[in-house]
Amino acid sequence: MITIILDKCKGCNICVKNCPLEAIEVVDKKAYTNENCVACGICVRVCPFDAIEKDSKQSSDALSCTNCPVSCAIAPGKTGACARYVNDRNEIIRNRKLVVDSLTKKSNEKLPYKPIITAVGSGSTYPCCRPAPAIVQEKVDDVDVVTVVTEAPLSYSGVKVKIDTNMHIGEEGAKVKRDGKVVGMVTTEEYGSKMLTVGGANLLSNGNDGFIVAKTIVDLANSRKVTLKVEDGSTLELQQGQLPVIDGKTDTLMRVGCGSAAIGLFATHMSKVAQEAIILDYHVIGLLSEHFAGGEVGMQYSGVTPNGVKSTRGRYFGKQGHGWGGTDITDPVDAVADVDMNIAKPGYKILVTETTGQKAAVLEVQSDGSVKEILMPEDVKEVTNIMAQTCEQSSVSVIYTGGTGGSARAGVSSMPRKLTEAIHNDEVLMTLGGAPAFVLPGGGINFMVDVGKMVPDATTWVPTPATVAPVEYTMTRKKYDEIGGHKGHIMTREELNKKFNLGE
Repeated sequence: MITIILDKCKGCNICVKNCPLEAIEVVDKKAYTNENCVACGICVRVCPFDAIEKDSKQSSDALSCTNCPVSCAIAPGKTGACARYVNDRNEIIRNRKLVVDSLTKKSNEKLPYKPIITAVGSGSTYPCCRPAPAIVQEKVDDVDVVTVVTEAPLSYSGVKVKIDTNMHIGEEGAKVKRDGKVVGMVTTEEYGSKMLTVGGANLLSNGNDGFIVAKTIVDLANSRKVTLKVEDGSTLELQQGQLPVIDGKTDTLMRVGCGSAAIGLFATHMSKVAQEAIILDYHVIGLLSEHFAGGEVGMQYSGVTPNGVKSTRGRYFGKQGHGWGGTDITDPVDAVADVDMNIAKPGYKILVTETTGQKAAVLEVQSDGSVKEILMPEDVKEVTNIMAQTCEQSSVSVIYTGGTGGSARAGVSSMPRKLTEAIHNDEVLMTLGGAPAFVLPGGGINFMVDVGKMVPDATTWVPTPATVAPVEYTMTRKKYDEIGGHKGHIMTREELNKKFNLGE
């Protein structure tokens, strides 16, 4: 049980923030546990004042959960720290009904069978020597098919978060924090998107901060809104399948290409309404009249030099920032570095816009070579509308990543290496929460899966800390025998229904 040493307690609330069960309350700057406490020990590990202790005593009516090494002491009617298991009339049971049908019906061409059941609600087996909670066999198209499922705690896990935005969020490699704790990093920028990595084995095992890392992975994987802060960068409000909110602004459009690509795509339209166009973009700034596409549509160089470092003809590198197109330019006039009046003429119109066309302005060249912003003509506005209409809607996408090691494989087979080889040979279909997994090449079973295709609320976490992934392996009965499957534990549909109370 948990004991709080009140003389040492400072009422800092760190234990309250980390408790997964709202089992601690602070009253008059002192912490107290309530009836939800299962003695999982998170509070002991996070307390900076050594004011919390755990001993082996537990209340007489509590049952010790044996489904993971945490061994929560669960009182009647209460759940364990993972929120998966409940003490139901003096029995520890999984508190979610087994989900049979997956959302995704697509199957492997070489092994054309979808999982017979999902692993969501199946529960775990601990320790690793036990067969998986459900190994079910069914005849599909006159072939005996086996699906093995388990909700596997994975220390090697995390999420990749793809944010469709041109906006600058922070430097590559910058730490990403939640409530002041490091949970990931900015990894890179890819075509129209910023990429984050949250979690991973090292952060999950990073002392007492691993709990909030695990919680963040699961919140993102279960499509909950999460607020993150990039070190020396932006504040991000992220939710799977929703528009990204960056520094309080909702981004709505994903760029169709970089500044150079946008010049190529819309050169015909732009050349008809202006003598020059500058497409501001954090990757490549495009200059219409100098670009090959400008020449292709019959334009001559206008004498305008954009604000950037020249890369190749009509392509310039800008500086990243919180301005237009993810550059540091916040006033469109600053998009022009110089105008050569030996080439340019007074009255030339310069369209300055982003690749998405969301921000746009028209500048007019003055006789002294300066530029000033003028009212945007309707024909120019129509061009920027075309650019905007070509874009796709921005979104936040979450990819759950992990590696299924010894424990997850031991429940399937007595020869785990054969299971690994069969997965890589497309002889075993691996899915998570019913969604197909992409298995990375090389050794082991490292996978990636689109959480948008998984059964909702498919993942949980345990305070070891690790995330819990619903893993399914589907194969023919013949292959299951070949890889050393636990044949004595195969159940029929009827037996499955009875074990998991699914009815007929």
